[in-house]
Amino acid sequence: MPRIESSGPVAITIASMFLSAGMSTPAMGQATAQAQVPPSGQAQGDARTLAPITVQAAPGEESPLEPVNGYIAKRSITATKTDTPLNETPQSITIVTSDQIRDQGAQGLQDALTYAAGVRSDAYGLDSRTDSFSIRGSEPTVYLDGLRTNYNWYTSTTRTEPYNLERIEVLRGPASMLYGQGSTAGVVNMVSKRPLDEEQREIGVSYGTNARRQIQADLTGPLNEAGTWLYRVVAVGREANTQVDHVPDDRWLLAPSLTWKPSAQTSLTFMALFQEDKTGSTSQFFPWEGVVIDNPNGKLPVDRFIGDPDWDRYNSRRQAIGWSFEHAFNDDWTVRQNVRFSRNKVDYRSLYGDSFTLPGGWAGDPVNKRLFGRFADASVTTVNMVSADQHIDGKFNTGEVSHHVLLGLDASYAREEKRSGFDVPTYLGGTVPLIDAYNPVYPDFTPPTLSDDPTARQRDLGVYLQNQMRYKNWIVVAGLRRDRSESMIEGEQDSVNKATTKRLGVMYAADNGFSPYLSYSESFTPVFGRNADGERFVPLKGKQIEAGLKYESPEGGTVFNVAAYTLSEENRLVDDPSRPTQQAQVGKTRNRGIELELKTELGRQFDLISSYNYLDLDEQLAGLPKHQASVWGKYRFSSGAMAGLSAGAGVRWLGGFRDGDAPRTPSVTLVDAMLAYETPSWRYALNVNNLFDKTYVSTCLSRGDCWYGSQRTIVASATYRF
Repeated sequence: MPRIESSGPVAITIASMFLSAGMSTPAMGQATAQAQVPPSGQAQGDARTLAPITVQAAPGEESPLEPVNGYIAKRSITATKTDTPLNETPQSITIVTSDQIRDQGAQGLQDALTYAAGVRSDAYGLDSRTDSFSIRGSEPTVYLDGLRTNYNWYTSTTRTEPYNLERIEVLRGPASMLYGQGSTAGVVNMVSKRPLDEEQREIGVSYGTNARRQIQADLTGPLNEAGTWLYRVVAVGREANTQVDHVPDDRWLLAPSLTWKPSAQTSLTFMALFQEDKTGSTSQFFPWEGVVIDNPNGKLPVDRFIGDPDWDRYNSRRQAIGWSFEHAFNDDWTVRQNVRFSRNKVDYRSLYGDSFTLPGGWAGDPVNKRLFGRFADASVTTVNMVSADQHIDGKFNTGEVSHHVLLGLDASYAREEKRSGFDVPTYLGGTVPLIDAYNPVYPDFTPPTLSDDPTARQRDLGVYLQNQMRYKNWIVVAGLRRDRSESMIEGEQDSVNKATTKRLGVMYAADNGFSPYLSYSESFTPVFGRNADGERFVPLKGKQIEAGLKYESPEGGTVFNVAAYTLSEENRLVDDPSRPTQQAQVGKTRNRGIELELKTELGRQFDLISSYNYLDLDEQLAGLPKHQASVWGKYRFSSGAMAGLSAGAGVRWLGGFRDGDAPRTPSVTLVDAMLAYETPSWRYALNVNNLFDKTYVSTCLSRGDCWYGSQRTIVASATYRF
């Protein structure tokens, strides 16, 4: 979409006939007009040159569900489940707009969060199965349009298509008071593209590294003259390879939506998603020796594949349909409901490396260190899930105190059916042959037989109450929630967990744009499974205290926030030091950190976003860098032969770190770049990520394996708007 400037006057020279005829300047909506009349005594002939009349339109209020021009969004629906300005929200939140996603050439959700404050976006490097990222030392819960996407990790999930998103909202820190069970990391809520009341249509093609070929389309607008029916269709088709041999990255996606607006008070939007991916596992689970520790045979190549080209796969099919309903009884009271039914099926088969029997080494070939043992893991998983969230949103006053209350009930039910099989290397008594990792010739392989796993069900129910109060410049947000979570595994006794979580925040929204705040929030996370002694895991419970300062300039062109936090959590899962293949729960852990984020528009031509994170992790937890920083800038040429041209560049720095007894993961600096040319109908762009093609390791884990980051990717694209 072409950029529309929202600040600065639009100069319009009105023909002199209006003044000649004695007519006043015509009204233009809410625009204001000022005419400069020549001072008396100035010579006036038959032809007069009049000073320009400047017309400046009053900007419309931003919607947290609709497009934002540029990189700065000022309102969110994730942090409070109400339409609230960020500078009135006493908790850290970062919003990645669709313009930023497009300009930075994000190919997945993980890529889209590369420059988001507080986020380690490549926690496990390049992973074709799922988007992995961490926030404040743990993994957040992912939502789509306010509803949870899934309960499990890569064995039953499908990667998100960023072209289908209007924005991504990252709420950092515990958020169980609004969303129920979740980690101390917080919530990543993706907002889907929805029908717009203005006709906009585009179709685009792209070609890039790893034979990436993609076609995409986004069509929206009214279906009737009255504008009571709106539509949108987003479609993507792609064939591509990845940086790892024999691992494709193919996708087709169709996301239709339809909005009915019978009146200004009522709207109902139906949304559907049909997505099918065909890929494999770019994660080969290579050992320390050959990645960050010397191996006599050299480094293992990034493109090396040690599976079976005819058997390995990660094929997924996702189908979802739901609706978003809103009705305003009057100016103060509104009811909303979001519902989604989804079905996800994943056929996952992988031969992955044994870096664990001898942590970081070569258990099958300890002398020559060439022959690599492999595990065979196969599963076909089907998850059916229904989620619903409904609430009443009301406003009233008690004396000089204004209240914005939210009373809600959310519920979800998931059923998982799974068939799985597993086999181990020959030196562990299995049938999986070793492979020469430095000169692979794929040996004959007998896949494991799949058998039915016990059916698993998950049922959650929560009720919550929140009050956003304001007295003059003081803002208080308080909330309370009660949850009941029930986990059912066929053949086992049901596990029921109940929890009460709280939230309290205080902010002073000063007239000069500065808003200091202090907040407290809690998290609650049921943990499924048992420890090595057969005992059920108990729920995780987290608490956070956060102090921060937010700033928004008077014209809205600059936003800045800094936050310092302390997180504590009980019963965190870690690898059992006495039995590496098992997990154990630790008593209590504590994380501390500082985050800074700046977004600014310098004039009408330059956009800048930057962030810095400091994280002090408890030594019992998995390693992450203490320091991380990034900066991205985009410059638009606006005059002469270069009008329509824009250029962008970014730098990401990830500090080195160590996970337990693993070798140190080195620090790395990565550079990204973008060049684009736009006309009213066309946009041509070239995106290059990891410009200097650095081979780097995103993490080496204490259990024995290392994960490579993404190599250089180059994508050229052309988009036509009509």
